[in-house]
Amino acid sequence: MKDIAWKQLEDKFEDLVSIRRNLHMYPELSFEEIKTPAMVAEFLKDCGLEVKTGVGGRGVTALLRGGKPGKTVALRADFDALPIEDQKEVPYKSKIPGVMHACGHDIHTAALLGTAYALSKVKADLAGNVLFIHQFAEEVIPGGAKAMIEDGCLDGVDVVYGAHVLSTIPVGQIGYREEYLMAAGDKFEIRIKGKGGHGSMPHLAIDPVLVGSQIVMNLQHIAASRINATDPTVVTVCSFQGGDRYNIIPDQAILSGTVRTFSKEARETAEKNIKNIAESACKMAGAECEVEYEYGYPSVWNHPQEAQRVKQVAEMVAGKENVSEVPLQMAMEDFAYYVIERPGAFFLVGGMNSEIQATYPHHHPKFDVDERSMLQIGKMFISLVFDYLNSPSIQDSNKKIIQSV
Repeated sequence: MKDIAWKQLEDKFEDLVSIRRNLHMYPELSFEEIKTPAMVAEFLKDCGLEVKTGVGGRGVTALLRGGKPGKTVALRADFDALPIEDQKEVPYKSKIPGVMHACGHDIHTAALLGTAYALSKVKADLAGNVLFIHQFAEEVIPGGAKAMIEDGCLDGVDVVYGAHVLSTIPVGQIGYREEYLMAAGDKFEIRIKGKGGHGSMPHLAIDPVLVGSQIVMNLQHIAASRINATDPTVVTVCSFQGGDRYNIIPDQAILSGTVRTFSKEARETAEKNIKNIAESACKMAGAECEVEYEYGYPSVWNHPQEAQRVKQVAEMVAGKENVSEVPLQMAMEDFAYYVIERPGAFFLVGGMNSEIQATYPHHHPKFDVDERSMLQIGKMFISLVFDYLNSPSIQDSNKKIIQSV
């Protein structure tokens, strides 16, 4: 039956390419998705599934009931885009100014739709159920996963899987990892209040740009010397705003950035030190400051049993030579919330192909991936469903593990 589902997926590939390209041409930002979830819901209804819309806000779920009793497997994809201008010269270039799918969520969505279509053709032979979770707003904290879970999207679910295409992994390859895979992601903002003045008389001012520069440099010591070197941590200032004239010292400056950690201890240490460094630098200069620190997504922790299942299934799908254990990823993903609540695993699928210029990093204006990655994701999802539902001794051994971050 798995082979029949694979064949159904392959036969649907050209349609999936059309769906992906339509999504790419008409992307929608986080928390602004209207047409995308409507299209997703219509497709899933046509597959004969039990569809719910507005889940957690803008999410869509669809339940496929197998012909035989058994457990329920959840498969998740996200469908929001980013506020980036598409600079690719391709027929499916974004038609929405300043908005594009620069992270592959259009690929994820089309691949999961293809999976739903393929499995619907063999549902009579499934010993259990499959829940398809199409999530909104992965790109923007607080994200859509938490809201969908709070709205009951995981009720009755026994295990959950998710995939992410990567432009840094060659198409045809699959990456897995046990336990921690992706980092927790927080954001901070430091507002420095000084005293403006003329650039020729800095002694009469309290320069927030100078104070901010000291803060930026000192923040680099957090990961370097305040946190155990065996506990990966990133503290990055991504925005520094202060003044708009070459000869005028502004009265305030604003720094903002992100913190990426895996452990609870590193996360708390980073937050504490950011506040102390900012407040100390401002106090020494006679300035004032306000520090806001917002916790974002937890780290993605893959349950070992399910990560091993992903590895074994991937070797069957892609061949052992194309499957590897990937290093820790400092990017964040709100798939983390799903695996806090249920056993599961998140895996990575290659989309890089230099022949079609699909080599740019995620969130780049020229980001693109090889569309054949949709087949890899779909075949992985289909195979995971069959493997899990046919392995009661393995699935019953799963135990819920509450994440510490």
